[in-house]
Amino acid sequence: MASFIIEGGYPLSGEITPQGAKNEALQVICATLLTNEEVTIHNIPDIRDVNNLIQLLKDIGVKVTPRKSRHSGLSKKSGSTRTCSFQADKLNLDYLESDEFVQKCAALRGSVLMIGPLLARMGKAVITKPGGDKIGRRRLDTHFLGFEKLGARFNHIEGRNVYEIAARQLKGTYMLLDEASVTGTANIVMAAVFAKGTTTIYNAACEPYLQQLCHLLNQMGANISGIGSNLLTIVGVESLHGAEHTILPDMIEVGSFIGMAAMCGDGIRIKNSSVKNLGLIPEAFRRLGVKIKVEGDDLVIPHQRHYEIPSFIDGTIMTLADAPWPGLTPDLLSVLIVVATQARGSVLFHQKMFESRLFFVDKLIDMGAQIILCDPHRAVVVGHDRKITLRGGRMSSPDIRAGIALLIAAMSAKGTSRIDNIEQIDRGYEHIETRLNALGAKIVRND
Repeated sequence: MASFIIEGGYPLSGEITPQGAKNEALQVICATLLTNEEVTIHNIPDIRDVNNLIQLLKDIGVKVTPRKSRHSGLSKKSGSTRTCSFQADKLNLDYLESDEFVQKCAALRGSVLMIGPLLARMGKAVITKPGGDKIGRRRLDTHFLGFEKLGARFNHIEGRNVYEIAARQLKGTYMLLDEASVTGTANIVMAAVFAKGTTTIYNAACEPYLQQLCHLLNQMGANISGIGSNLLTIVGVESLHGAEHTILPDMIEVGSFIGMAAMCGDGIRIKNSSVKNLGLIPEAFRRLGVKIKVEGDDLVIPHQRHYEIPSFIDGTIMTLADAPWPGLTPDLLSVLIVVATQARGSVLFHQKMFESRLFFVDKLIDMGAQIILCDPHRAVVVGHDRKITLRGGRMSSPDIRAGIALLIAAMSAKGTSRIDNIEQIDRGYEHIETRLNALGAKIVRND
């Protein structure tokens, strides 16, 4: 198990460029299974979850070829801009049903996004419960209910703890999703592109990465309308062809960098942030009093000697809560909680979508933070106003987002900290210690 050794208290300054978006990459890479022609994808992040998914596609016979990137001369402060072409013209159908394939899928949550394309193109898929973050229950009912609406059938295979899902011909239909699941919507959309007739999905997820997936599918020959809304209409087509696509910057990484800049920055510019696709993220930090300037497509976060949490207009305590897009993404609440520990004032965080994501605050309390964990969903943070510095300690990363939040806390803390299980951080953040050390951090990786 690898770890980070962090010497806290060093100010960060300079420029940093966000990597390609993890969640978009998982979706669009799986979409390449829908055609036997070549699909080229730019700005692929070099992170564990994406790399494992690419390897899984190679295992089933997809040809993955590195291509020359559109960008060159990147510094250590930038993420890579990998370009690869994918061609799924000769899939190994026997391997798709093997125990080895199922076991690999079980270790990678992103593998669930292969079900829709395989069902649409091959007429069947074998699945098991995928792995991922330990952040509480993340059910797959939305995926399965959507597939059933399209005419798929499920069969539990005793002794293997897997399900076979099959359909001779998917048929378009109307469906109202029980929740605006991002992966659920993506999976259903990818299955529906080959369904006979018209599929209407109401209460669909509409975040930018889902929009990007739909735009790619349309480039490939799909007929999807309503993109950007929660009502998608997909008219089935016979086949899809090749295309070229560029992944957006990762909004969660942008938000993480804002948090780092607020806590221990001495002036940081986050370049090429795709500001129009960040939604409420900048505003959420501004509600904690963090000053953010927008210059073109860059975000500039000046040194924050103090940042003060305002009250609501009626004088009540500030509350930040997650919600489906265009609400505040739950992936950034961990970072916002850390930033709030050094603010002037108090704030209530309400994590509505996952029941175990706030348990990491115990580690912040051990570091000296003043946090009241009300229940698995709510925490009150009483800011120190930088009068009390967090102290270093030893901790372990339970998931990607808590891991980066603990890293931010450690960089701002007094003394030396150790974070174990950083493989979780590697799942979502590309060469993070190299990039942050280029800004002035003191982080050493121990493998």
